Amino acid sequence: MHKTYKTSGTCSVEINFDIEDNKIHNLEFTGGCNGNLKGIAALVEGQDKDEVIKKLKGIKCGYRNTSCPDQLANALESIN
Repeated sequence: MHKTYKTSGTCSVEINFDIEDNKIHNLEFTGGCNGNLKGIAALVEGQDKDEVIKKLKGIKCGYRNTSCPDQLANALESIN
């Protein structure tokens, strides 16, 4: 299943990814800190979505109440 998620409160504006058998594949952020977000994509490739949610949920970026990793957790939580 392909998913597109519009982020809120971050420099990135959108997250695209696929979920197959509860595993994350082909994660791409639009906008944001390119190198860091490519790193996150590489680290979560093939990982269980529920484990990634546990690790990334609640991470903040500077003074913001959210971050790109937190927005990824929200995107993953939005999947039934």
